[in-house]
Amino acid sequence: QVQLVESGGGLVQAGGSLSLSCAAPGRAAFSSYGMGWFRQAPGAERELVSAISWSGGGIYYADSVKGRFTISRDHVKKLVYLHMNSLKPEDTAVYYCAAAPYGRSEVVSREYVYWGQGTQVTVSS
Repeated sequence: QVQLVESGGGLVQAGGSLSLSCAAPGRAAFSSYGMGWFRQAPGAERELVSAISWSGGGIYYADSVKGRFTISRDHVKKLVYLHMNSLKPEDTAVYYCAAAPYGRSEVVSREYVYWGQGTQVTVSS
C-alpha cells in the first residue's frame, strides 16, 4: 500500500507558475514505483500529464505541457514534483499524483494503482 499526498495547488494568473509536490509517507518502497501526474478538468476525462520512471531516467510529457512542465523526483525525501510554468487557463484542473508498481509502464494510465486525493489548480485569464 502506498499513500500519496499532493500539495501546492492554488490560484494563479495566466503566464504564472506553480509547483506541485507529492509525498509518499510510510515504509513503502517509493523508489521502486513509476510516478505520474494526472489532471481532470470538469466534464473532461482524466489525462496523464507527465510521468517519471522509478529510476528517473525515463520521463514523459503530454504534448499540451511539453516545454512548460517539468517532473522530477527525490528518492531520499520520497517526493515527486511537477513544476508548471507559463500556465494557461486550459491547465485548470484537479491534479492527481499516482504510483505504478515496478515493472509496469508509467506511460500507460491503467498501470497506476495508487492515487492521491488531488489538488486544485486554477489558472485565471
